[in-house]
Amino acid sequence: MSTDDIINKYLGVETEDSKKESMPPAVVRKDDNKKDDVDNDHTYSRDSYYDLIQKGQEAIDGILSVAKEGEHPRAYEVAGQLIKNVGDTIDKLQDLNKKLKELKELPKTADTKIQNALFIGSTAELQKMLKRDENTKSKIINAKHKDISDK
Repeated sequence: MSTDDIINKYLGVETEDSKKESMPPAVVRKDDNKKDDVDNDHTYSRDSYYDLIQKGQEAIDGILSVAKEGEHPRAYEVAGQLIKNVGDTIDKLQDLNKKLKELKELPKTADTKIQNALFIGSTAELQKMLKRDENTKSKIINAKHKDISDK
């Protein structure tokens, strides 16, 4: 430890080295092989947003102390912009969760109507398929008719 470090420690002055030690580590992407890519991306994005929000709140605290000491209008303007940016990041975090929910629900709510189906094959194959379909429908109708007549 150098003389400057010792003096800074006793005076309570933070240096670049001490700031680096106290800062939380950057968000590291962790791939969980048990989850699919959407879940991994969501987790990473969510962690990144939390990190941005935390750093933004620290910046707001710092700029507000500077604004109070200097009472300069520009410092208050910067503080207002930082507050707005942190608020926007929180909105993005909520949108991220909403988008994930929509992605998870998409297969459940998929439209099952088929409007423009294309049959690729010969007319003989098409006629056989239609005939099988008619036989199946007539069997279902006959079964329902028998159930009604039994009552």
